[in-house]
Amino acid sequence: MVHGRNKISRPWLRPSSVKGLNVPASTHRSWRAAFVIYGEKSVLALLFLGFSAGLPFLLVFSTLSLWLREVGVSRTAIGFVSWIGITYSIKVIWAPVVDHAPLIGLTDSLGRRRAWMFVAMAGIGLGLLGMAFSDPLASPRLLVGFALMVAFCSATQDVAIDAYRIEIAPAEMQGALAASYQLGYRIALLVAGAGALYIAEFQGWVVSYAVMAGFMMIGLLTVLIIPEPQSSSDENNKNDGSLTIREWFERAVVQPFGEFFRRVGRFAIPILLFVAVYRVSDISMGVMANPFYVDLGFSKTEIANIIKVFGLGMTILGTFLGGILVARYGVMGPLLLGSVLVFAANLLFALLAWVGRDITLLTVVISADNISGGLAGSAFIAYLSSLTRTPYTATQYALFSSLMTLPGKFIGGFSGVVVDGSGYMIFFAYAAMLGLPAIFLCLYLAIRGVSEESM
Repeated sequence: MVHGRNKISRPWLRPSSVKGLNVPASTHRSWRAAFVIYGEKSVLALLFLGFSAGLPFLLVFSTLSLWLREVGVSRTAIGFVSWIGITYSIKVIWAPVVDHAPLIGLTDSLGRRRAWMFVAMAGIGLGLLGMAFSDPLASPRLLVGFALMVAFCSATQDVAIDAYRIEIAPAEMQGALAASYQLGYRIALLVAGAGALYIAEFQGWVVSYAVMAGFMMIGLLTVLIIPEPQSSSDENNKNDGSLTIREWFERAVVQPFGEFFRRVGRFAIPILLFVAVYRVSDISMGVMANPFYVDLGFSKTEIANIIKVFGLGMTILGTFLGGILVARYGVMGPLLLGSVLVFAANLLFALLAWVGRDITLLTVVISADNISGGLAGSAFIAYLSSLTRTPYTATQYALFSSLMTLPGKFIGGFSGVVVDGSGYMIFFAYAAMLGLPAIFLCLYLAIRGVSEESM
């Protein structure tokens, strides 16, 4: 009786059983095994790849917005510049090329996944150097052009790294891989956030962005060391050179999407809606975060110390907690918990906007925001990974990750208009409300998954 009652009262802690989903099912894994998995070589490799993936993000997003705000660019203009980030949301357009097209001179020596990672990382480094030597007031178009180059190469890098992560290890390891990736990603955010601000404070923005470009060597060296995953996509792509354009389009574009819709059936639309709204709340509010700190009167050093350095520690805590919970319980429970915590954290930002400049409250808000973001991020990456199948890994994951960011990026472009018109408190309350659909859809998918199992 007790066992049966527990199954009914906590259905969201069980792995989804919707036909065609490969959600990590780890309800029987011991706590010791859940921790030991972090020592695997593939998990450690994702730490460094996560760093390479995370480094350029803030440099074309919130760090760039702080730079622009500091030199006097309006908040409305900053909001529109944030649309550069939409590049990450449309990477599904060229993901089939990453999935199937070889890079002459590199694919034979490095392999398909590593070759694309290497080229993308080199492009990011060159783009960051271009941004370093572009004046935001004298040559804003040049700066935006280089930022677009960084964003395009970064999005391409993400496609290749995501495919590599999914193909390098089985589904039950994806929670740990996601956590390690998130840790590396967050360390890079610290470097590109606090590190860039420290350097800019004492040496200026030119030196800051030039140093950031140099850090891309970490990713390049990692690509040269790690092994190429053994994927069925390589076998399937051997004859791509003999295909017509129509046949190639069928294999590279139509088949990946068709396979997903056939596999999940009537759950396809609810799943895609859930993917689209899960991160709308935190992405849309992130555009105005750094301008908010500046307008509240916090210095660059205070922002670096509390929001970037201390915030990293809280993110690491949330990231590992998310990875362990996924390994122990499966993905749906941590997903639901993460969505609720993100909603609450955004309400705390509204409270900070009402109270004003308060170091203690800022510390509390940053703690809540980063723990919730780390936990939700690990669970969500594991969930998205479970939706893919080889040989369409890169294309399918790009579809899901593009859906994940596109609504938030688009809405975030209008964030400056909302702040200028209604103030920060209304904006953060509005951003929190955007998180409610994710909570409801997560509950729906968890419950429907249990219903399917009982049929």
